[in-house]
Amino acid sequence: MLKDIIIAIQAYFQAHRFIKKHKLWKWIIIPGVIYAILFFVGIYFFIHTANNFFEYVNKHFLESSLQKLKESFLGFLITLGTVMVWMMTVLFYFSLFKYFFLIVGSPIFAYLSEKTEAIIEGYDLPFSFKELIDNIFRGIKIALRNTLWQTVYLIGILLLSLIPLIGWATPVLALLIECYYYGFSMLDYSMERHKKTAAESIYFIGNHRGLAIGNGIVFYLMHWLPVVGWVLAPAYAVVAATLSMYPLKEENNLTA
Repeated sequence: MLKDIIIAIQAYFQAHRFIKKHKLWKWIIIPGVIYAILFFVGIYFFIHTANNFFEYVNKHFLESSLQKLKESFLGFLITLGTVMVWMMTVLFYFSLFKYFFLIVGSPIFAYLSEKTEAIIEGYDLPFSFKELIDNIFRGIKIALRNTLWQTVYLIGILLLSLIPLIGWATPVLALLIECYYYGFSMLDYSMERHKKTAAESIYFIGNHRGLAIGNGIVFYLMHWLPVVGWVLAPAYAVVAATLSMYPLKEENNLTA
């Protein structure tokens, strides 16, 4: 799995060179700007609302207890647990926002993935309305499936975050799951293009989960670069996923 993670991370550097060489910027910038605007507005209002909620809970339910325990180690654990829950809540929101954008942007992402492979293999990419519709429904189906399973896992992790000491590790675990499912969505565009069913895609990516995790890790790291990272992250993830999957085509019979 570590080898696959390294391959997925290296694919982002290859994607940058590939995009520059083949002048794919319009497919990067347009969806990226839309994503960045939605991300900024969404995260602003969510954090504002979440802060008000936690302040209310702290003031009416926890403040008096924490005042009594502030000198004790238990008070420290409770305070730290509150921070863990807040981080998990933000991550949960980001997960839902991500899937919303994946559903909305699935036609562009599917096209960009196919265009990347078309350039590698040297053939023209004709437009097919039927294929576009198929890509939209496939993207929605996979996004909803991943949303369901990731929500189940995150709820379980959120409950674990309430437990002192154990809860400290939950943000890392949640982030790895988040990275896996985001990378899964990026890799699935290649699987769909080669006429693999959702079940076949789940099986294949499950056996190469490092590619998904590595793709998701760099996607989230790019968000630490305000604006520019937000704009570039979604489309770079698509191209990087396609490049990381391409060498596996013949090895794993990924043919149309």
